Amino acid sequence: MTVGSATPESTARYRDRFPGLRDAGHFRQGPGALWLSSIGLGTYLGEPDERADVEYTDAIVTAARSGINVLDTAINYRHQRSERNIGAALQQLAGEISRDEIFVCTKAGYLCFDGNMPADPRGYFMREYIQTGILDPAQLAGGMHCMTPPYLANQIERSRKNLGLETLDLFYLHNPETQLADISRDAFYDRVRHAFEFLESQVAAGVLRFYGMATWNGFRAPQEAREHLELVAIANIARELAGEEHHFRFVQLPFNLAMPEAFGLANQD
Repeated sequence: MTVGSATPESTARYRDRFPGLRDAGHFRQGPGALWLSSIGLGTYLGEPDERADVEYTDAIVTAARSGINVLDTAINYRHQRSERNIGAALQQLAGEISRDEIFVCTKAGYLCFDGNMPADPRGYFMREYIQTGILDPAQLAGGMHCMTPPYLANQIERSRKNLGLETLDLFYLHNPETQLADISRDAFYDRVRHAFEFLESQVAAGVLRFYGMATWNGFRAPQEAREHLELVAIANIARELAGEEHHFRFVQLPFNLAMPEAFGLANQD
């Protein structure tokens, strides 16, 4: 696997390779003093087939050559294929764009297949996760979502192999609000605490640089909604575990004309 992670010096070097974009304010300095493009490339949509693999890989290479150094994926996107497409693109770019110039984000939480939908999905999960002790069915929400440390450890290791990276720049808990359909808020925060404690240990081990939460409804739902996530309460869990130097530094949520809540809804204290 390729060693290293995004650094302030290298992302600044990448920024300066595109003076027009730099001077237009396209690059912004984020956590860790990293210079990140204001537009990233996502890898959610598309069929899990070879044609989409080729097109994704080509698009990622083109994006990195054009001033986009933020790549976003998740282990369940296209049954792990999207992560592998990023890995293939980074290999193509080796010698042209260095690993430490690119900021790679991935996510886990949902159950996922490997490459394609198996003929017997339930049997696959039984053999791959439950019988091996990776997944405790009692910790599964909605029959599809888990964020226990053993499960996250397994997913992170798979993501590292898929991406070909020793260190992930950013790892998100993927739509953790999914859990609130099945468990109480107190139980949810307890699970978040265990997850964050594990993720801080992964940062200390050099497996991750940062972690966060990628949500669909959690941070934009009104406060009275069951799936609402209180950002201050979640950040305080990270502070209790690791002090002010904690590594919970990123959140992700939709923001567009159809979903403007991040700008217009005062739902966070």
